[in-house]
Amino acid sequence: MSGLFALRRLLLCSGLGLVLPSLVLGAVLISPEEAADTQFANGAPRSLQKRSTVNNMVEVYSVTVDCTVTLRFAHTVITSKTLNKANSSQEIFFEVELPKTAFITNFTMEIEGRLYVGVVKEKEKAKKQYETAVKAGQTAALVKASGRKMEKFAVSVNIAALSNITFTLTHEELLQRKLGQYEILTRIKPKQRIQEFKIITNIYEPHGISYVDVHSTFLSNELLPLVEKTVTDKKAHISFSPTLEQQRSCPDCEGSVIDGDFIVKYDVKREKGLGGLQVINGYFVHYFAPHNLCPVPMNVVFVIDESGSMSGTKIQQTREAMLAIIQDLREEDHFGIVLFDDQLRFWKSSLQQATKQTVKDAMEFTKTFRSRGGTDINAGVLKAVDMLRTARRGVILPPSADMIILLTDGMPNSGVSDTVQIQKNVHEAIGGNMSLNCLGFGRDVEYPFLDVMSQQNKGLARRIFEDSDAALQLQGFYREVSSPLLLDVDLKYPSNTVDSLTTNHFNQLFNGSEIIVAGRLMDNDIDNFLVEVSGKGCEDYQVKEQPSASDWSAMYPDEEYIFGDFTERLWAYLTIQQLLDKSKVGSPQEKDNITAKALAMSLRYNFVTPLTSMVVTKPDTDDTPQVADKLTEGARNYFYQAPSRPTYLVIDRELDGDPHFLIELPNREDALCFNINDKPGTIFTLVKDQDSGVLVNGQIIGDKAVPPNGQIHTYFGRFGIVHQTLGVNLDVSTQDISVLQDGNWVKLMWSGTASLKGPNMDLLLTKDHSLTVTLKDSVKFVILLHKVWKKHPYHRDYLGFYTLDSHLLSPNVHGLLGQFYHSIEFEVSNLRPGQSPEKLDATMFVKGHELNVTRGRQRDFRRDIKKGESIPCWFIHNNATGLIDGEASDYVVSGLFSTL
Repeated sequence: MSGLFALRRLLLCSGLGLVLPSLVLGAVLISPEEAADTQFANGAPRSLQKRSTVNNMVEVYSVTVDCTVTLRFAHTVITSKTLNKANSSQEIFFEVELPKTAFITNFTMEIEGRLYVGVVKEKEKAKKQYETAVKAGQTAALVKASGRKMEKFAVSVNIAALSNITFTLTHEELLQRKLGQYEILTRIKPKQRIQEFKIITNIYEPHGISYVDVHSTFLSNELLPLVEKTVTDKKAHISFSPTLEQQRSCPDCEGSVIDGDFIVKYDVKREKGLGGLQVINGYFVHYFAPHNLCPVPMNVVFVIDESGSMSGTKIQQTREAMLAIIQDLREEDHFGIVLFDDQLRFWKSSLQQATKQTVKDAMEFTKTFRSRGGTDINAGVLKAVDMLRTARRGVILPPSADMIILLTDGMPNSGVSDTVQIQKNVHEAIGGNMSLNCLGFGRDVEYPFLDVMSQQNKGLARRIFEDSDAALQLQGFYREVSSPLLLDVDLKYPSNTVDSLTTNHFNQLFNGSEIIVAGRLMDNDIDNFLVEVSGKGCEDYQVKEQPSASDWSAMYPDEEYIFGDFTERLWAYLTIQQLLDKSKVGSPQEKDNITAKALAMSLRYNFVTPLTSMVVTKPDTDDTPQVADKLTEGARNYFYQAPSRPTYLVIDRELDGDPHFLIELPNREDALCFNINDKPGTIFTLVKDQDSGVLVNGQIIGDKAVPPNGQIHTYFGRFGIVHQTLGVNLDVSTQDISVLQDGNWVKLMWSGTASLKGPNMDLLLTKDHSLTVTLKDSVKFVILLHKVWKKHPYHRDYLGFYTLDSHLLSPNVHGLLGQFYHSIEFEVSNLRPGQSPEKLDATMFVKGHELNVTRGRQRDFRRDIKKGESIPCWFIHNNATGLIDGEASDYVVSGLFSTL
């Protein structure tokens, strides 16, 4: 989302991640007038108040990010201290972006000596407590959104005049070794100077630290000496604490020069044999990352989506990435390329060895990638399976790994389109004999479908984000999985000594990664703690020995207090993560049992996981809860109140303009309007309500021919309407209406009049005029058909879309139109002459943005389909940037029934 919190006094971001998942902190503190205009990161609008000219009444005077890493287990404490300097109460915001793999373990607010502590509860119980507060009119608040590596948590609180508040948030995470290193990324964007600012990292690795590297995107020659780094054999300390003057961007500037990434990279020394073992307070952790093993040759088939939705940048970046990946193939590798849309095409019909000539030929073929047609994932993956099986039957291959890498950006909509059936087909075809890695490209992809399919077939899933570095993301993933050292790795421990083991069988061990197993000891006697590890590599690997154990008190005599129960918490963290992964596959009963175990452990160890929430009681009323949640990939939950509800919303087209949106607000006796301009063929998500299962997408069409002035007008020419819960599917175009009824598509023509009544949906079709869609106990949509003279040289028939009873949808509804169904608040001031003498310009404060708007008129065609009714409104320019959440391009999807 762009432009969020545009009027912040402070935005500070820090993170742990990149090679491991990252952390970003933002402590946002603003005056109550600014808070009133602020939009949360998930798009949930807050009630607006009149803005004030009082500024700088809230001072952030201390921010500390303190990370302690003990045997790869990171314990991070983020502290922000703030003073309200005003003579009146102020609303203060605290926002943190966390790594997706991190669990919040504690959150406190200390106000005038009184401490308010978060409590972890089962998600449903926390939600009920939250909803009770909302119904009572309390201003409970929750911010949740999912980005590339982070998810956001934020709270707000009213602070009395001349009062202090200290926010403290703690989270824990097991760092992942990738490509031979761990990396701690601190992203710093303070926007202003801070009196006391510290980043502190302490690393304790009893097996020894092989190297520590510190660099930054903003460290000048003047700032570089401020980085303190002390590294001994088993401990590293890094700190960065610039003064107010050292933070100054220039001698006479108030802004901060500190704006970018502060990065710590490190790795540990690798012991020969089975690695190191740590035992503390009855729990053990075993780290296994053997070195000096040769990579296993690969037999890999790349299955690439080249459907129409991959057009433009996506297919260009895919070509760029594949050219680099093919060059990285080793000569002992074999490979193939399968391209799919609604048909298949191949580079070669069988796997080829990666010789210089075949690599050159494949690179030439890669340059032919293009985009068109539908998305037949089932056929593409099954073809790859067949190629690998055929190679195994017909060629004597050395010990090697069979792998499929699937790249797709959308939902299957050709061939077999049912995702459950595709998963079944692929699982049966693979039969446990190869791995399937799935890369989901962009926002439209059905990532949970790919994630489960990877889990079922020994693979990994990764989302590739549509950024300028997408090609590098693809190459980075390939580098992670392209050098397996061992396959089918088993780690066995004495059965009479250990119980409650985490996962001890792994499909692959990649070069530069690490296997971690934890468990509980029945007693602390490890004198005969024999471990056996076996796997398949260039040669069969089988070792049985006693790993070395370390004496903590001898290594860290002055810091033994640091370690405490960390091995138990590491074991619990790892167990919960693995249970959550396992809960995605299996029978319903198996999923329920696994989920119950994960929930019980989350509550016991006070972890905020996808099954739990942290409830914080707000100090202003002592009974108003705030909720911190943990999101799963692709999930978004929005909670917000509705102080001003639109009675209806319009998507139509001006007589000589592009598709326009009209939001009438009777409580204000006013309306907002904006246009959305894009090229013909673009499909937007207009309404998306995951709670109720309602989805509406709209496709833009253009003029029949280019007018003399060269400007093509666009219209909405097709709508897809889905109600998943009720089993409703509608495809409405300017030619006809297709209805999915009893498993069959029934077609209605605009040239007739019809009335269909069913248990879940009623349709009323008025000849060449309108279609009214009434969903049971839910929203009502009206679609108007605008008929244009058939001999018109440029214009064509188009559709208008109107919403009634939108309040029957859930508070979580979103989309270009859906985000306005429950509330929108704004203030308008500073009326002044505009570019057109008959129209006034003004300044609008909305969702934390200050926009230039124009008083204009848009047409509502509900009552008069020929001429329409002219409605006065405030027109928001530039595709509604600043009014809608994010940008218009954020709502573009690949198909008429695709989701974001």
